Amino acid sequence: MLPATASRVENATSAEQNRRLAAEITDSVRYHAEHPEKIDHRLDELDREWDIERTLEANAATLALAGTLLGAFVDRRFLVLPAAVTGFLLQHALQGWCPPVPVFRRLGVRTTAEINRERYALKALRGDFRRLDPTSPNTTPHQRAEAASEAVMT
Repeated sequence: MLPATASRVENATSAEQNRRLAAEITDSVRYHAEHPEKIDHRLDELDREWDIERTLEANAATLALAGTLLGAFVDRRFLVLPAAVTGFLLQHALQGWCPPVPVFRRLGVRTTAEINRERYALKALRGDFRRLDPTSPNTTPHQRAEAASEAVMT
């Protein structure tokens, strides 16, 4: 059985690595709770942060292209490189693990879900979700839905 898409990389990562990455998120949220004026800047950084998927895609594309060019112009044996890389990429798509994943995780490359945990904790600190009052008798479900959509888009 294949693991769920959202959790497959975290499931294939050591518990120690996952704890370290979770602690970094907690530390960031604590820091920004004391320095709320820096939240917007940190959210901008999170928007630019490469997740594990993007990192693996760029790495695989670079190695596959290099192997193909070397195979075409230097020695055909280099064609084993793009074959291996695409095999590893398929393995990652199915299992959430391939040889570069532990290296990238040790370097601090996070999943989209991990980045979003920090993002939404910071948005909550900033007050983005205060506009959502499900108990207010003066709001319709449509108004609450609009407020929720607006809160996650900012």
